[in-house]
This record gives sequence, C-alpha cells and structure tokens, in this order.
Amino acid sequence: MSRNSRVKKYLIPVTLTILIVLSAILLQLHLNLTNATINNNPFVGIAFCGNTTAEAKTQIDKTKTYTNLFILDIGRSTLSRNETGVMEICDYAVAKGQSVIVNLGINSPYDNDTTTWFWQQDMTTIKQNWTQRWGDKFLGVYYNDEPGGIQLDGEWRTWYEWFGEHLDKIDHSAATAMYQIYLKMLSYVDNGTKPTDYDMEADFFINEVIVKDPGMQNLTVAGIPIFTSDYCLYWWDYLGGYDVMFAELGWNASVAQQIAQVKGASRLMDKEWGAMITWKYYDVPFLDTGEKIYSQMLSAYQAGAKYIAIFNYAKDDDGNTAAAMIDEHYLALERLWKDIHSKPYTDLSKPEAALVLPNNYGWGMRDHDDSIWGFWNTDEKTEQIAIIMGKLLARYGASLDIVFENEAYPVSKSDYKVVYYWNQTLPATS
Repeated sequence: MSRNSRVKKYLIPVTLTILIVLSAILLQLHLNLTNATINNNPFVGIAFCGNTTAEAKTQIDKTKTYTNLFILDIGRSTLSRNETGVMEICDYAVAKGQSVIVNLGINSPYDNDTTTWFWQQDMTTIKQNWTQRWGDKFLGVYYNDEPGGIQLDGEWRTWYEWFGEHLDKIDHSAATAMYQIYLKMLSYVDNGTKPTDYDMEADFFINEVIVKDPGMQNLTVAGIPIFTSDYCLYWWDYLGGYDVMFAELGWNASVAQQIAQVKGASRLMDKEWGAMITWKYYDVPFLDTGEKIYSQMLSAYQAGAKYIAIFNYAKDDDGNTAAAMIDEHYLALERLWKDIHSKPYTDLSKPEAALVLPNNYGWGMRDHDDSIWGFWNTDEKTEQIAIIMGKLLARYGASLDIVFENEAYPVSKSDYKVVYYWNQTLPATS
C-alpha cells in the first residue's frame, strides 16, 4: 500500500469522526440557543379546588408523573377550615415530588368566619412551620383572586349613585380616595371635563385595594411569597405587592396579549409570572379543547412562564362543584411535560420589543369599549393604543412586552431591541 493510500485510509475516517463530533457540537449549540433556556424546567401542574383530602390525593396520584406543582386552591371551602386535612394533602403532595402553593381564602374584617384565615395562626409562625416541614417545596400563598378584574368589572356607577355623596362623612382613607374620584366624575358630568390622567384611580387600586388589605399585610410582613391570578391590570397588581401573577388564558381572550402584559410588567419589576389556564365557557365543558390548551401552555412556556397550571374547577347550576378537566386535558398536560423536557423550542422570553403605554392608563384592553379603571369610558387615547397594539401583537406575538410609563420602572431598564410608544406612527416594517 502506498504512503498516499495509507494516509487516505486513516485520514478519511478521522475526518469523518471530526465532522460528526463537530456537527454534534454545533447541533448542541443550536439547541442551547433555540431552547427555552430561561425556563427549561417550569413548575407545571393543576389548581385543585375540590372538597376532600381523598379527592386531592387522587388528583396528585393521577398527575404526579407529569407535574411538579400542586396548587391547593380551596379558598373558603369547608376543607380550608380543616388544618389536619390541609397538612395531610400538602404532606402527600410533597412526598410525591410536588411543590405546593396554598390558598386558604382571604383575611377580611367583613368575614364572620375568621377560622378560614389560617386558623387564626400568626403568619410568621406559619411560614416557619411550613418551610421547616416542606422545605423549598413550599412556594408561597395564593391570596385573593382577580383583584384587577374585580376593579375593572365592578358596578361602580351604581355604587356611586347609592353611596357617592356620603363618602366625605366617613373617616377612612379608602372612603376619602373614592370621594375624590367621585368629585372627578361629577366634574365630568357637570362640565364635560375629561380626565387628564388616572393617577388618582391607580393610587386607590394600589394602596387601598391591595396594599392595605389585611391579608396582604400579614403575608408581606411574614415574608411569604404572594401569588394570584388576573386577566387585566397586572402592572398595578405587581405594584400593590404581589410577587407572582398568573395571567389567565381563557375567556376567548388573546393569549399573546395577556402574556405581553404580564411578561412586560414582571420583567421591568423583576418579578416572576405564570399562566393559569381557565374557563372558556361558563357552562359545560368549561375548558377549551385539549389541543388548544396545549398550545396555550406551550406559548406561555416559550415566553418564559415560571409557572403553568390548569384551573381544575367547575360548578353546575345547583352550585355543586366538580373537576373541570377531562381526559383530553390531562393528556395535554402530560404532552406538555414530555415535550418541554425532550424537545427544543424557540426562546421568546428575551426583551425583543416593548410597547409603552401612558402612565397609569388602566384600560382593560379586552375590546374597543372596555372601561378604564372600571370608572371611566374610553377616551381619545384608546383607539390609537388599540391600533398600534394590534399591529405589534400581529408582528411580534408573545415576543412583545406591554409596559407603562413609570419613572421607577423605565423601559430603558431592559435591553429591548426596539421600543414603540402608544402615540407614534408605526413604520411598515422594522
């Protein structure tokens, strides 16, 4: 065999080996760049809203191989009053590898049954005991529900007709704040004076609705992470003190728009966010199809959600509660779990583009005539915002962040590739 032949004999296999190894390295680099590396192992699970420890354990056993999150979302149910039952459920969940978030209702001075609020125990003691008992598997407390949605959809016009003129006689900061908003409304009725800003309304929501809520104060002092879900006003939910907001994906709302709002707020405020898959219908089947729910969860995962859960609750006309999930929903959850742990996905969580809206502009954004803070009809800014928001969502999808002008949280805080403002003319391409 000639020298050239011997060289070829060994060189070709070596070259092929190098090429194969190099290809593998390049493929891995590609996967690292395209996979959702910010959140490649999110907390995935269900929000359990049943009535018994047996139901809870059955749900845990059913999903334990493809979830790592169990939200004990029992609010003011009979089960929430049962300390032994709550401990038993959470012990069981943790033993099966689940992390837990606990919702035992709210601490309200108007609630006669105070035993629903952590059995009248000190919250600092609760945190110490639960952290010692479950370690880092105890993630925090789910407190209240949809504070922004309640604000936006409250019957404020009727309420003010009944109580507005009496508010100045009540010695309470909330009554004072609401009276000032009432005077602002009267000025509009009498003089046609439209609001130049919505600072008063934002301050009322942040400080009177959230910050001064007794339960929020208890949890904040104890240093317990606070979770809740909402479908609007995420920016101000965070400002009020929530640590983690679940964007509700359902109700026929735009998934990309909901994600853009919660993701933008969480990014600029250094908070975490998640997605709660909730009802599409008010009646059977309640939830969307398994395929569409899978798509919603995957969109949230790619956008960087730290938490992904399905709200497993239904209620019939007689008030009886039951699980909303059926086989196709469990299969969708299992499919998501397998896929995000075995397949590469494009990372849409990076600061790609931001849309900056006016300071404290609490517009619901669900349709063209949605209210502003629940108090006001749309104004001259609304249509312009709706148009540019629609165009940018079509262009960027879940890569868009929707944020608000705020000196404490400037858009420059994040390295966005491009920033748009609500009152600018959008170029044809960018």
